[in-house]
Amino acid sequence: MFLGEAGQRIGRSLDHLQASRALAEVLVPRLADFAAVELLERVATADCGPAPHVVDDTTLMRRVAVVHDGEPGRWDDAMPEGEASFLPDDSPFAEAMRTGRSVHVARAGREPARTTAAPFPLRESRPLVAGSTMLVVPLVARGRVLGTFELLRKADRSGFDDLDLALVEELARRAALCIDNGRLYRREAQMVQELQRSMLPTEAPRIAGARACFRYRPAGQAAQVGGDWFDAIPLPGCRLGIVIGDVMGYGVTSAAIMGQLRTAVRTLAAQDPRPDQLLRQLDDVAQRLGDDYVATCMYAVYDPVDRRCWIANAGHPPPVLVSPCGETTILRLPSGVPIGVGGQPFETVELSVEDGARLIFCTDGLLERRDRDVAEGLETLCDHLAGTSRSLDRTCDDVVDTLASRSPADDVALVAVALDGIPEDHVVAWALEAEPSMVPRARAQATAKLLDWGLPELVETVELLVSELVTNALVHGAGAIGMRLIKGSTLLCEVSDDGHELPYLCDADFTDESGRGIQLVSHLADRWGTQRTDLGKVVWFEHRLP
Repeated sequence: MFLGEAGQRIGRSLDHLQASRALAEVLVPRLADFAAVELLERVATADCGPAPHVVDDTTLMRRVAVVHDGEPGRWDDAMPEGEASFLPDDSPFAEAMRTGRSVHVARAGREPARTTAAPFPLRESRPLVAGSTMLVVPLVARGRVLGTFELLRKADRSGFDDLDLALVEELARRAALCIDNGRLYRREAQMVQELQRSMLPTEAPRIAGARACFRYRPAGQAAQVGGDWFDAIPLPGCRLGIVIGDVMGYGVTSAAIMGQLRTAVRTLAAQDPRPDQLLRQLDDVAQRLGDDYVATCMYAVYDPVDRRCWIANAGHPPPVLVSPCGETTILRLPSGVPIGVGGQPFETVELSVEDGARLIFCTDGLLERRDRDVAEGLETLCDHLAGTSRSLDRTCDDVVDTLASRSPADDVALVAVALDGIPEDHVVAWALEAEPSMVPRARAQATAKLLDWGLPELVETVELLVSELVTNALVHGAGAIGMRLIKGSTLLCEVSDDGHELPYLCDADFTDESGRGIQLVSHLADRWGTQRTDLGKVVWFEHRLP
């Protein structure tokens, strides 16, 4: 009965350190007056690296559990928990680990006491050990020695007999398996969390007119760590794309799927489709990758110039909009089906937003608990956000600390976006006539605005870049031509026309009559690119501000 109860108690935890402590606790005082568990440092830290080939005085051990029924303080001072020490080559501990068999010291006299106490730095351990009966038992699981546990009986207590030895060795076999399972479980949790964190953004991009803030808290149990992901993607026109999603399932597979979907979203967002079109394409990608690629997802685009936001949903919890005066609204979007289900359309919702508003996205791990469902969690989130005047970082910290537990049952992801807008006097647009004389006029208009903004240092370079883009639109474009300048974190210039042929960077030879304009733009601008519009295209460049 004792063996069964002890085995259940040790195997109750999936943490290898807690299993080690449970092993020591079941042994005292039933079988010993003192019990200590020492694990190889690699085992104690859940390192899955190779075990040492030779056990000698360079083998590093860590004492992970100490239990005794002696006076408080004496054993704790002499053999502190958590202490690391090298394994004495001539000690019973080294012998047990090398042979894989228990070592029984009937009565520890002066010399045995010296070698027994050798791993412990304090001399006070020798009188505690002297005269005791000692049993050192190796912990072996799956053919690998994990460490040892030591039992001591005081001089006034009878020594260990064959029945005790058989009982302890059977308990050691069960405990070693539990400790090894816990070690592997902890390692899997670390691997999943490291994998997931490596594929999530570490900081939000800096763009004019919008600020984003992220928070992520992994599930407390390795088996529950899933595939929550989020991202903020700079888009042409000073716009910001926001994505948040949750892969169905848990573990390494979900984290890997999450990484692939996040990469796919970034790739698709570079083409600048509408949110519903992006989700449609992401759904196609997920179906081609396999049946297990199912995830909820939401994609939003914020334009700080037009003060508008476009959002499409694929089965994800809705976001919360916080007005500048602190009023909260749950955006009731068409829910859509999760990514990977297929066969259903998505819908983009467009809304106007005020400067100073905030948009809050999260995964269901923040909202849902045993005592509340997602709808109740959304109402609680709204109550917590209402009337807030805190900074964006402080708001995110408070929300996660209040609504999520320290060891949540599911991953928690939160994205908060401050919708600041770009001041109207930092944006100017012109309609240009499709004739050769518009090129010098466009240069003159850009120059006048740069001087008005106090940026004379940029005039010479920007004049040249504007000439190239406007000339490109005149020669290779079609229909109406427009130009827009935006002063944000950089200077952005956009030239639009109704043509659908996108310019591209090519290697122009000396005899070629075209192709050098985009080469010049690529060389002088910090960034440049193209995007399709409903009517045609936009070619743009960015130049850093002085």
